[in-house]
Amino acid sequence: MSAPPPAWAALDPRHLWHPYARARGDAPAAPVVGGEGARLRLADGRELIDGMASWWCAVHGYRPPKLVAALHAQIDALPHVMFGGLTHEPAARLAARLAELAGGGLERVFFCDSGSVAVEVALKIALQRAQACGHPERGRFLALRGGYHGDTFAAMSVSDPDNSLHARFRALLPQQRFTPRPPAIGCGRRELREACARFDADLDAHRAELAGAILEPVLQGAGGFHVYEPAFLAHAAAACAARGVPLIADEIATGFGRTGALFACRHADVAPDLMCVGKALTGGVLSLAAVLARGEVGEVADRIGPLPHGPTFMANPAACRVALASLELLQERDWRADARRIEAGLRRALEPLAAHPDVAAVRALGAFAVVEAKAPVSAADWQAHAALRGVWLRPFSRYVYTMPPYIVSDAELRQVTDAIRSGVEAGLAGGAPAAASRI
Repeated sequence: MSAPPPAWAALDPRHLWHPYARARGDAPAAPVVGGEGARLRLADGRELIDGMASWWCAVHGYRPPKLVAALHAQIDALPHVMFGGLTHEPAARLAARLAELAGGGLERVFFCDSGSVAVEVALKIALQRAQACGHPERGRFLALRGGYHGDTFAAMSVSDPDNSLHARFRALLPQQRFTPRPPAIGCGRRELREACARFDADLDAHRAELAGAILEPVLQGAGGFHVYEPAFLAHAAAACAARGVPLIADEIATGFGRTGALFACRHADVAPDLMCVGKALTGGVLSLAAVLARGEVGEVADRIGPLPHGPTFMANPAACRVALASLELLQERDWRADARRIEAGLRRALEPLAAHPDVAAVRALGAFAVVEAKAPVSAADWQAHAALRGVWLRPFSRYVYTMPPYIVSDAELRQVTDAIRSGVEAGLAGGAPAAASRI
């Protein structure tokens, strides 16, 4: 028998406003009281395998001892200090480690609070660079259709203007330039050539007003979970370099092994001018993100003065120390083998669902997969269905997706894919109600 909900859980519907939800709530939120490995523990005693890795970030699972120890040690020494005019060892060592891992001349690191803010900072850097080069008129960016770069204003502006979470705010957003979504991985040579030619044409058409171009390399996230040809990424990077247009790679979701490469740019052997990282950077323990810039980008931007950006919690020492420990833990594991193992399991279990009449497509890359339905699905019904099978999922729109922690066992992974498969077979990809309406 399940335990009754804790007294504090009644405060949630009275006061809390959850992400992507109405103020008064769309469905009851499940009270979580703990986590261990790949599992969350609910207040009623049940355990759910986290098929979401807390939105991409908990790559090592919950409470990995190395990260917990690093956090305790730093809190005992210096939990936080302003970064203006001061520095500290965790930030210095983390910046050096990130520069080493990224390579490609990405040697200058600007720390910030979240992925969305990292995108804002990268756009600011590119804009300041354009001004320093004597081109103040270059104030727009070229972005890919189907992209998603965050929920703050400049980040929203470079996300897909129509098929995104942000269309209702269009009147408030800077107007950017967009080029078609790249062709899906496995497309034919002709389709790839045409896509590359269209990118070149759009780049040339808007070159005089562009401070830069931005994209999610190989795997687009919440704009549709689209996996595209690495050859397109290689072409786009070369085209930008040939025209002197800085390329910003948004690796917030894809970085640190999620796609099977340490950074998704590596699938095309691309070194961008600016790279945004976050999410898995701290293994899901604390919020931290960063922008990595080529040395030349920083030097040019410096010509007209300091970068006018400084988050209060920039380079938080505790977050930086945990991030260092997370990167160490990642290198200690054979994360490439984990990504291959997880991808193989996801493909084996989910690709047959592509033949289901309610399913539009199934895509997988590294430790990620999505079942795209032909119509919007009910997140509450899917959550209830999965929870009855010991799994936590959080679909949205037409996308039932999973990005489990790298430590997920084969048995746990099968439990995740079984929950997705049984949901499709029960009609949930076509909007049919679940057997239970709450978790």
